[in-house]
Amino acid sequence: MSQMRRACTSIPTNVAEGCGRSTNNELARFIDIATGSASEIEYQLLLAKDLGYLPEDQHIDLSAEVTEIRRMLLAFNKTLRTSS
Repeated sequence: MSQMRRACTSIPTNVAEGCGRSTNNELARFIDIATGSASEIEYQLLLAKDLGYLPEDQHIDLSAEVTEIRRMLLAFNKTLRTSS
């Protein structure tokens, strides 16, 4: 659970840190890291479900939220990289 908490915290932390950088390329690098954390959370949710720690209905809801966050991060990153 603590690893999942760290990964969840990592997403907004990296977005915030990237926003403090001076270029879009630097921001995009931090968005890449945040996207990786979202992927890590997706796996951890699947593992928690498979091990019986997370009920199927909660897994579906949480996975949908993480998928949406990843989608937003990827779209933002694409915008940053094409505007540079």
